[in-house]
Amino acid sequence: MLLAIHKPYGVLSQFTPEPGSAWRPLAALGTPPFACGPRLPAGVYPLGRLDADSEGLLLLSDEPGLNTRLLDPRHGHEREYWVQVERVPDTTARARLAAGVRLPDHACAPVRVRDLTAAEIASLPPRDPPVRFRKNVPDGWWSLALQEGKNRQVRRMTAAVGHPTLRLMRVRIGRLTLPDLGLLARPGVWTELDASGRAAVFER
Repeated sequence: MLLAIHKPYGVLSQFTPEPGSAWRPLAALGTPPFACGPRLPAGVYPLGRLDADSEGLLLLSDEPGLNTRLLDPRHGHEREYWVQVERVPDTTARARLAAGVRLPDHACAPVRVRDLTAAEIASLPPRDPPVRFRKNVPDGWWSLALQEGKNRQVRRMTAAVGHPTLRLMRVRIGRLTLPDLGLLARPGVWTELDASGRAAVFER
């Protein structure tokens, strides 16, 4: 089986807790405070990961080989993130991301970047806990689409262009999107993908 879940903020992309960490594992879904959907079936494992302080589309499966098929860079499965950043971004910052940011340990590939629409921003569920509001520091929203998946790459890229990430949600893998699944506003809820959903993930 192949499942898609809207992973909430504060949940690890693993089923076992981390010693000394306040973050909850995936096994906590379906129980308070994440009681908005049924618990995940036994035997599934995450395909890739989302950091505990990130939200959004996470795939899980019990099928061998899917992890390699999804994550191998040769297959080029694009991921899209909606990113709330500190301060309103300018065209220079967008252009740097689009051209490919150089981090201390990695030269990032070019990124497809655009500003989110007001309707897209309004469609997002509130985060629990909410992002800290700073009256004198405005924020902005980007859509970033990329194929790479280095550790905390999106956060590091936005910081490198002068706009630290405040909130990060993965909304798409391949052609599969949280809005199309009806999960954008339903953190903690999962669904099993049918043939068309699987094709949206793996076919380009």
